[in-house]
Amino acid sequence: MDTPIIFWILFNAFVLLMLALDLGVFNRKAHEISLKEALTWTFIWVFLALVFNTIIFYWKGQQQALEFFTGYLVEKALSIDNIFVFIMIFSYFQIPTKYQHKVLFWGILGALIMRVIFIFAGVALIEKFHFTIYLFGALLIYTGYKMFYHNNATIEPDKNPLIEVFKKFMPVTPHLHEDKFFVKLNGKRFATPLFLVLILIETTDLIFAVDSIPAILAITQDQFIVYTSNVFAILGLRSLYFALAGVVHRFWLLSYGLAVVLVFVGLKMLLIDVYKIPIEWSLIFIATTITGSIMLSLRIRKP
Repeated sequence: MDTPIIFWILFNAFVLLMLALDLGVFNRKAHEISLKEALTWTFIWVFLALVFNTIIFYWKGQQQALEFFTGYLVEKALSIDNIFVFIMIFSYFQIPTKYQHKVLFWGILGALIMRVIFIFAGVALIEKFHFTIYLFGALLIYTGYKMFYHNNATIEPDKNPLIEVFKKFMPVTPHLHEDKFFVKLNGKRFATPLFLVLILIETTDLIFAVDSIPAILAITQDQFIVYTSNVFAILGLRSLYFALAGVVHRFWLLSYGLAVVLVFVGLKMLLIDVYKIPIEWSLIFIATTITGSIMLSLRIRKP
């Protein structure tokens, strides 16, 4: 289902405008994001996504609106899993809260670019080589299995091969220099630990994209729907991080819920030529699983 180029241009112009306002107006100076500010922006991004969902409903119809909402829900839930990793990375490098927003801003900007490449490549593969949909389905089931049985992953930045390679080409200062990614000391250019954190954030999202893009392709292959639902989920990730950073550890069963969701959408891909599961059923199952895992996390203490 092709979408006229003008709608792509208008949507991306909106995204660029929001990013410019974010960095150039509301967060021009480094500061600690308060819970109130984080919750306000989280609400704004969710509200904008729902408004856009309504536009999709009247423009493309109920089916595409349901696909957008289901895709957005899956991406939003998977992004919460990113938050666990972000917390570990920031804690490891002891990054002050007031500098974290800048890292997440540029990290998420890079994530948007990577997601675009993944989305178009994924859709193109499925359209040209239909059998790849089975490979994506198998990948999601395997990922869900790993997530279910390996929930206690730890971050070891010093063992990250990309960090090791980077350090061979550019020296890194042992301490932060406010919110700068690079500094000049004695006429020599150094990267700061803040830039290493940015590299880790980017590589982490690249790994998550391998799971999340096939997951949404199981719901729809409409490139515009896949792209816009991804963008709304990612743009709201920063505010969601600051809103949940202090309590996200309580959602200890969420990873299990996400694992079940990944297995479900993987099976949906594998069965697509035998039986196409209605989008309404998918939405109900995914929403129930994610909500249920969060509610149970709050009611049951982690053993």
